[in-house]
Amino acid sequence: MPSFPTSGTDLHVRTQELASVASRYAERADADRMLSPAVTDGIVDAGFARHFVPARLGGTEGTAAGLLGAVSTLAQGCTSAAWSASVIAGAGRMGAYLPEEGQDELWAKGANTVVVGALMPRGSATAVSGGWRVTGEWAYTSAVGFSDWALVCALVPQDGARVPWFFALPRRDYDVADTWTSLGMRGTASNTLIADNVFVPAHLGFTRQDMIEGRSVGSRARCHTAPLRLLSGLLFGAPALGAARAALRVWADDARTGAEEEELSLRTALARATIAVDGAALLLERAAGVADAPAAGPLELTRNPADCAYAVERLVDVVEGLLRASGSSGQLAGHPLQRIWRDVHSLASHVALRFDPAAGAYGSQLLQPGPGSGTP
Repeated sequence: MPSFPTSGTDLHVRTQELASVASRYAERADADRMLSPAVTDGIVDAGFARHFVPARLGGTEGTAAGLLGAVSTLAQGCTSAAWSASVIAGAGRMGAYLPEEGQDELWAKGANTVVVGALMPRGSATAVSGGWRVTGEWAYTSAVGFSDWALVCALVPQDGARVPWFFALPRRDYDVADTWTSLGMRGTASNTLIADNVFVPAHLGFTRQDMIEGRSVGSRARCHTAPLRLLSGLLFGAPALGAARAALRVWADDARTGAEEEELSLRTALARATIAVDGAALLLERAAGVADAPAAGPLELTRNPADCAYAVERLVDVVEGLLRASGSSGQLAGHPLQRIWRDVHSLASHVALRFDPAAGAYGSQLLQPGPGSGTP
Protein backbone atom coordinates (compact mmCIF):
# COMPACT_ATOMS: atom_id res chain seq x y z
CA MET A 1 0.00 0.00 0.00
CA PRO A 2 1.23 3.55 -0.66
CA SER A 3 2.59 5.36 2.38
CA PHE A 4 0.79 8.36 3.81
CA PRO A 5 2.18 11.58 2.32
CA THR A 6 4.54 13.77 4.29
CA SER A 7 3.94 17.49 3.85
CA GLY A 8 6.61 20.04 3.07
CA THR A 9 6.16 21.40 6.58
CA ASP A 10 6.81 17.96 8.05
CA LEU A 11 9.97 17.69 5.95
CA HIS A 12 11.24 21.02 7.26
CA VAL A 13 10.54 20.17 10.91
CA ARG A 14 12.03 16.69 10.70
CA THR A 15 15.09 17.99 8.87
CA GLN A 16 15.86 20.42 11.67
CA GLU A 17 16.03 17.47 14.05
CA LEU A 18 17.98 15.38 11.55
CA ALA A 19 20.59 18.12 11.06
CA SER A 20 21.59 17.80 14.71
CA VAL A 21 21.97 14.04 14.35
CA ALA A 22 23.93 14.39 11.12
CA SER A 23 26.25 16.92 12.74
CA ARG A 24 27.17 14.46 15.48
CA TYR A 25 28.04 11.83 12.88
CA ALA A 26 29.67 14.13 10.28
CA GLU A 27 33.29 13.51 11.26
CA ARG A 28 32.68 9.77 11.38
CA ALA A 29 31.03 9.86 7.93
CA ASP A 30 34.09 11.64 6.57
CA ALA A 31 36.41 9.01 8.03
CA ASP A 32 34.28 5.98 7.15
CA ARG A 33 33.39 7.25 3.65
CA MET A 34 29.72 6.54 4.30
CA LEU A 35 26.84 7.88 6.34
CA SER A 36 25.81 6.29 9.62
CA PRO A 37 22.60 4.22 9.57
CA ALA A 38 21.17 6.74 12.04
CA VAL A 39 21.56 9.39 9.35
CA THR A 40 20.42 7.36 6.35
CA ASP A 41 17.35 6.18 8.25
CA GLY A 42 16.69 9.77 9.25
CA ILE A 43 16.89 10.95 5.64
CA VAL A 44 14.18 8.48 4.67
CA ASP A 45 12.04 9.12 7.74
CA ALA A 46 12.19 12.89 7.20
CA GLY A 47 10.55 12.50 3.80
CA PHE A 48 13.30 13.14 1.25
CA ALA A 49 12.76 9.91 -0.69
CA ARG A 50 9.05 10.66 -1.13
CA HIS A 51 9.38 14.41 -1.73
CA PHE A 52 8.83 14.25 -5.50
CA VAL A 53 6.98 10.92 -5.68
CA PRO A 54 3.54 11.14 -7.37
CA ALA A 55 0.68 11.68 -4.94
CA ARG A 56 -1.28 8.71 -6.29
CA LEU A 57 1.51 6.49 -4.94
CA GLY A 58 1.67 8.15 -1.54
CA GLY A 59 4.26 10.77 -2.40
CA THR A 60 4.38 14.43 -1.46
CA GLU A 61 4.67 15.97 -4.95
CA GLY A 62 6.68 18.64 -3.16
CA THR A 63 8.17 21.91 -4.29
CA ALA A 64 11.66 22.95 -5.27
CA ALA A 65 11.52 25.68 -2.63
CA GLY A 66 10.65 23.12 0.03
CA LEU A 67 13.55 20.91 -0.98
CA LEU A 68 15.99 23.82 -1.09
CA GLY A 69 15.07 24.79 2.45
CA ALA A 70 15.30 21.25 3.79
CA VAL A 71 18.54 20.33 2.04
CA SER A 72 20.29 23.55 3.05
CA THR A 73 19.17 23.00 6.64
CA LEU A 74 20.52 19.46 6.66
CA ALA A 75 23.81 20.65 5.15
CA GLN A 76 24.39 22.81 8.20
CA GLY A 77 24.89 19.53 10.02
CA CYS A 78 26.60 17.46 7.31
CA THR A 79 27.17 18.31 3.65
CA SER A 80 27.36 14.66 2.61
CA ALA A 81 24.04 13.88 4.27
CA ALA A 82 22.40 16.83 2.54
CA TRP A 83 23.80 15.85 -0.86
CA SER A 84 22.54 12.29 -0.42
CA ALA A 85 19.11 13.52 0.62
CA SER A 86 18.90 15.85 -2.36
CA VAL A 87 19.93 13.29 -4.98
CA ILE A 88 17.52 10.72 -3.52
CA ALA A 89 14.71 13.25 -3.84
CA GLY A 90 15.79 14.01 -7.40
CA ALA A 91 15.90 10.35 -8.36
CA GLY A 92 12.41 9.87 -6.94
CA ARG A 93 11.25 12.60 -9.28
CA MET A 94 12.76 10.69 -12.20
CA GLY A 95 10.56 7.71 -11.47
CA ALA A 96 7.53 9.74 -12.59
CA TYR A 97 8.69 9.36 -16.21
CA LEU A 98 8.25 5.60 -16.16
CA PRO A 99 5.05 4.13 -17.58
CA GLU A 100 2.43 3.84 -14.84
CA GLU A 101 2.97 0.07 -14.62
CA GLY A 102 6.62 0.77 -13.94
CA GLN A 103 5.80 3.40 -11.33
CA ASP A 104 3.52 0.93 -9.58
CA GLU A 105 6.35 -1.59 -9.41
CA LEU A 106 8.98 0.94 -8.36
CA TRP A 107 6.92 2.17 -5.41
CA ALA A 108 5.07 -1.08 -4.64
CA LYS A 109 6.47 -1.04 -1.08
CA GLY A 110 5.67 2.62 -0.49
CA ALA A 111 6.81 6.11 -1.34
CA ASN A 112 9.78 5.90 1.03
CA THR A 113 11.53 3.56 -1.40
CA VAL A 114 15.07 4.86 -1.84
CA VAL A 115 15.86 5.41 -5.51
CA VAL A 116 19.25 6.59 -6.75
CA GLY A 117 20.20 7.87 -10.17
CA ALA A 118 23.20 6.99 -12.35
CA LEU A 119 22.85 9.92 -14.72
CA MET A 120 25.59 9.56 -17.30
CA PRO A 121 25.07 7.09 -20.20
CA ARG A 122 27.81 4.68 -19.19
CA GLY A 123 25.88 1.53 -20.06
CA SER A 124 24.40 -0.19 -23.08
CA ALA A 125 20.95 -1.69 -23.63
CA THR A 126 19.87 -4.25 -26.20
CA ALA A 127 16.22 -4.82 -27.07
CA VAL A 128 15.00 -8.36 -26.41
CA SER A 129 11.57 -9.94 -26.21
CA GLY A 130 9.58 -8.14 -23.51
CA GLY A 131 12.20 -5.56 -22.65
CA TRP A 132 15.95 -4.96 -22.59
CA ARG A 133 19.27 -6.41 -21.56
CA VAL A 134 21.31 -3.77 -19.73
CA THR A 135 25.02 -3.82 -18.95
CA GLY A 136 27.27 -1.09 -17.58
CA GLU A 137 29.28 0.48 -14.80
CA TRP A 138 28.20 3.81 -13.35
CA ALA A 139 30.79 5.52 -11.18
CA TYR A 140 29.93 8.28 -8.71
CA THR A 141 26.46 6.99 -7.83
CA SER A 142 25.72 8.82 -4.60
CA ALA A 143 23.86 7.00 -1.81
CA VAL A 144 23.88 3.74 -3.76
CA GLY A 145 24.84 1.79 -0.65
CA PHE A 146 21.43 2.21 0.98
CA SER A 147 19.33 2.25 -2.18
CA ASP A 148 16.35 0.03 -2.97
CA TRP A 149 16.27 0.80 -6.70
CA ALA A 150 18.49 2.57 -9.22
CA LEU A 151 17.70 4.43 -12.41
CA VAL A 152 20.67 3.95 -14.72
CA CYS A 153 21.33 5.66 -18.03
CA ALA A 154 22.28 3.47 -21.00
CA LEU A 155 22.55 3.97 -24.74
CA VAL A 156 19.95 2.28 -26.93
CA PRO A 157 20.44 1.74 -30.70
CA GLN A 158 17.63 3.59 -32.44
CA ASP A 159 17.33 4.70 -36.09
CA GLY A 160 21.06 4.54 -36.64
CA ALA A 161 21.86 6.51 -33.49
CA ARG A 162 22.46 5.66 -29.83
CA VAL A 163 19.76 7.25 -27.70
CA PRO A 164 20.07 7.66 -23.89
CA TRP A 165 17.40 5.82 -21.91
CA PHE A 166 16.89 5.32 -18.19
CA PHE A 167 16.20 1.86 -16.81
CA ALA A 168 14.92 1.02 -13.33
CA LEU A 169 16.83 -1.78 -11.60
CA PRO A 170 15.83 -3.34 -8.27
CA ARG A 171 18.64 -3.75 -5.71
CA ARG A 172 19.03 -7.45 -6.41
CA ASP A 173 20.07 -6.69 -10.00
CA TYR A 174 23.16 -4.58 -9.35
CA ASP A 175 26.38 -4.74 -7.38
CA VAL A 176 28.33 -1.91 -5.78
CA ALA A 177 32.11 -1.55 -5.99
CA ASP A 178 33.87 0.48 -3.29
CA THR A 179 35.60 3.12 -5.42
CA TRP A 180 34.83 6.45 -3.71
CA THR A 181 38.02 7.96 -2.24
CA SER A 182 37.34 11.63 -2.93
CA LEU A 183 38.94 14.60 -1.22
CA GLY A 184 35.54 15.87 -0.10
CA MET A 185 31.93 14.74 0.14
CA ARG A 186 33.35 11.49 1.42
CA GLY A 187 30.24 10.51 3.33
CA THR A 188 28.16 10.33 0.15
CA ALA A 189 29.74 6.94 -0.62
CA SER A 190 29.37 7.73 -4.33
CA ASN A 191 30.58 4.32 -5.38
CA THR A 192 30.34 2.43 -8.66
CA LEU A 193 27.09 0.65 -9.58
CA ILE A 194 27.58 -2.43 -11.76
CA ALA A 195 24.93 -4.25 -13.81
CA ASP A 196 25.81 -7.26 -15.96
CA ASN A 197 23.37 -8.36 -18.67
CA VAL A 198 20.34 -7.60 -16.50
CA PHE A 199 16.87 -8.14 -17.98
CA VAL A 200 14.70 -5.03 -17.64
CA PRO A 201 10.99 -5.27 -18.57
CA ALA A 202 9.76 -2.74 -21.09
CA HIS A 203 7.66 -0.90 -18.50
CA LEU A 204 10.79 -0.05 -16.50
CA GLY A 205 12.38 2.21 -19.09
CA PHE A 206 11.97 5.73 -20.47
CA THR A 207 13.97 8.09 -22.68
CA ARG A 208 16.25 10.66 -21.08
CA GLN A 209 14.63 13.29 -23.28
CA ASP A 210 11.32 12.72 -21.49
CA MET A 211 12.97 13.75 -18.23
CA ILE A 212 14.83 16.68 -19.78
CA GLU A 213 11.62 18.13 -21.21
CA GLY A 214 9.33 17.22 -18.30
CA ARG A 215 7.09 14.75 -20.15
CA SER A 216 5.81 12.93 -17.08
CA VAL A 217 3.35 10.04 -17.09
CA GLY A 218 0.15 10.23 -15.06
CA SER A 219 1.03 13.37 -13.08
CA ARG A 220 0.60 17.03 -13.92
CA ALA A 221 2.28 18.25 -10.75
CA ARG A 222 4.80 20.97 -11.54
CA CYS A 223 7.63 19.00 -9.99
CA HIS A 224 7.11 16.45 -12.79
CA THR A 225 6.33 18.76 -15.72
CA ALA A 226 9.17 21.22 -15.08
CA PRO A 227 12.08 20.87 -17.54
CA LEU A 228 15.18 19.40 -15.91
CA ARG A 229 17.28 22.51 -16.43
CA LEU A 230 15.05 24.38 -13.97
CA LEU A 231 15.85 21.90 -11.20
CA SER A 232 19.24 20.28 -11.65
CA GLY A 233 21.32 23.20 -10.38
CA LEU A 234 19.13 23.45 -7.29
CA LEU A 235 19.43 19.76 -6.47
CA PHE A 236 23.22 19.93 -6.48
CA GLY A 237 23.64 23.51 -5.28
CA ALA A 238 21.41 23.43 -2.21
CA PRO A 239 23.96 21.55 -0.05
CA ALA A 240 26.53 24.29 -0.70
CA LEU A 241 24.23 26.90 0.84
CA GLY A 242 23.89 25.04 4.11
CA ALA A 243 27.59 24.17 4.14
CA ALA A 244 28.54 27.83 3.81
CA ARG A 245 26.17 28.74 6.63
CA ALA A 246 27.79 26.06 8.78
CA ALA A 247 31.21 27.48 7.94
CA LEU A 248 30.04 30.93 9.02
CA ARG A 249 28.83 29.54 12.34
CA VAL A 250 32.05 27.63 13.00
CA TRP A 251 34.24 30.56 12.02
CA ALA A 252 32.26 33.00 14.16
CA ASP A 253 32.54 30.70 17.16
CA ASP A 254 36.32 30.57 16.71
CA ALA A 255 36.55 34.32 16.07
CA ARG A 256 34.93 35.15 19.40
CA THR A 257 38.18 34.08 21.07
CA GLY A 258 40.29 36.44 18.88
CA ALA A 259 42.51 39.19 20.25
CA GLU A 260 40.82 42.54 20.93
CA GLU A 261 42.93 44.42 18.39
CA GLU A 262 41.64 42.10 15.69
CA GLU A 263 37.97 42.61 16.48
CA LEU A 264 37.26 45.16 13.74
CA SER A 265 38.82 43.02 11.01
CA LEU A 266 37.00 39.96 12.32
CA ARG A 267 33.66 41.75 12.35
CA THR A 268 34.23 43.09 8.84
CA ALA A 269 35.21 39.68 7.48
CA LEU A 270 32.19 38.03 9.08
CA ALA A 271 29.80 40.68 7.77
CA ARG A 272 31.19 40.44 4.24
CA ALA A 273 30.95 36.64 4.23
CA THR A 274 27.42 36.66 5.65
CA ILE A 275 26.21 39.14 3.04
CA ALA A 276 27.72 37.00 0.29
CA VAL A 277 25.95 33.88 1.59
CA ASP A 278 22.67 35.78 1.86
CA GLY A 279 23.08 36.95 -1.74
CA ALA A 280 23.68 33.40 -2.95
CA ALA A 281 20.60 32.28 -1.01
CA LEU A 282 18.48 34.88 -2.80
CA LEU A 283 19.63 33.58 -6.18
CA LEU A 284 18.84 29.99 -5.23
CA GLU A 285 15.47 30.98 -3.80
CA ARG A 286 14.62 32.82 -7.01
CA ALA A 287 15.60 29.74 -9.01
CA ALA A 288 13.36 27.58 -6.81
CA GLY A 289 10.47 29.97 -7.33
CA VAL A 290 10.91 29.75 -11.09
CA ALA A 291 11.01 25.94 -10.93
CA ASP A 292 7.77 25.90 -8.94
CA ALA A 293 5.95 28.39 -11.18
CA PRO A 294 3.39 26.97 -13.65
CA ALA A 295 5.54 27.80 -16.67
CA ALA A 296 8.92 29.24 -17.62
CA GLY A 297 10.01 31.14 -20.69
CA PRO A 298 13.32 31.00 -22.58
CA LEU A 299 14.93 33.54 -20.26
CA GLU A 300 14.10 31.61 -17.08
CA LEU A 301 15.14 28.31 -18.65
CA THR A 302 18.65 29.63 -19.22
CA ARG A 303 18.87 31.88 -16.16
CA ASN A 304 18.13 29.20 -13.57
CA PRO A 305 21.23 27.07 -14.29
CA ALA A 306 23.40 30.19 -14.40
CA ASP A 307 21.95 31.52 -11.14
CA CYS A 308 22.64 28.23 -9.37
CA ALA A 309 26.16 27.85 -10.71
CA TYR A 310 27.02 31.46 -9.88
CA ALA A 311 25.58 31.13 -6.38
CA VAL A 312 27.72 28.06 -5.72
CA GLU A 313 30.82 29.87 -6.99
CA ARG A 314 30.19 32.62 -4.46
CA LEU A 315 29.57 30.12 -1.67
CA VAL A 316 32.86 28.38 -2.43
CA ASP A 317 34.59 31.77 -2.34
CA VAL A 318 33.11 32.43 1.09
CA VAL A 319 34.30 29.13 2.54
CA GLU A 320 37.70 29.61 0.91
CA GLY A 321 38.06 33.01 2.54
CA LEU A 322 36.95 31.75 5.93
CA LEU A 323 39.46 28.90 5.88
CA ARG A 324 42.30 31.26 4.99
CA ALA A 325 41.25 33.69 7.71
CA SER A 326 41.10 30.91 10.29
CA GLY A 327 44.85 30.43 10.29
CA SER A 328 46.28 27.05 11.17
CA SER A 329 43.52 26.04 13.56
CA GLY A 330 40.84 25.66 10.89
CA GLN A 331 43.06 23.32 8.91
CA LEU A 332 43.64 20.82 11.69
CA ALA A 333 42.32 17.30 11.23
CA GLY A 334 38.90 17.03 12.80
CA HIS A 335 38.12 20.74 12.56
CA PRO A 336 34.73 21.21 10.86
CA LEU A 337 35.93 24.11 8.71
CA GLN A 338 38.49 22.10 6.76
CA ARG A 339 35.92 19.36 6.16
CA ILE A 340 33.39 21.89 4.87
CA TRP A 341 36.10 23.43 2.67
CA ARG A 342 36.81 20.04 1.11
CA ASP A 343 33.11 19.35 0.69
CA VAL A 344 32.21 22.56 -1.13
CA HIS A 345 35.17 22.32 -3.47
CA SER A 346 34.18 18.76 -4.35
CA LEU A 347 30.49 19.43 -4.91
CA ALA A 348 31.19 22.56 -6.96
CA SER A 349 32.97 20.41 -9.56
CA HIS A 350 29.70 18.74 -10.57
CA VAL A 351 28.83 19.26 -14.22
CA ALA A 352 25.47 20.83 -13.32
CA LEU A 353 27.29 23.59 -11.41
CA ARG A 354 29.80 24.68 -14.05
CA PHE A 355 29.21 28.36 -14.61
CA ASP A 356 30.74 28.91 -18.05
CA PRO A 357 28.40 26.62 -20.05
CA ALA A 358 25.38 27.91 -18.14
CA ALA A 359 26.48 31.52 -18.52
CA GLY A 360 27.05 31.04 -22.24
CA ALA A 361 23.47 29.90 -22.76
CA TYR A 362 22.11 32.66 -20.55
CA GLY A 363 24.21 35.30 -22.25
CA SER A 364 23.02 34.16 -25.66
CA GLN A 365 19.43 34.53 -24.50
CA LEU A 366 20.13 37.99 -23.11
CA LEU A 367 21.39 39.06 -26.52
CA GLN A 368 18.18 38.02 -28.24
CA PRO A 369 15.97 41.00 -29.14
CA GLY A 370 12.36 41.29 -28.12
CA PRO A 371 10.17 40.26 -25.18
CA GLY A 372 11.56 37.56 -22.91
CA SER A 373 15.15 38.30 -23.85
CA GLY A 374 15.99 40.07 -20.61
CA THR A 375 17.21 43.16 -22.46
CA PRO A 376 15.36 46.16 -23.89
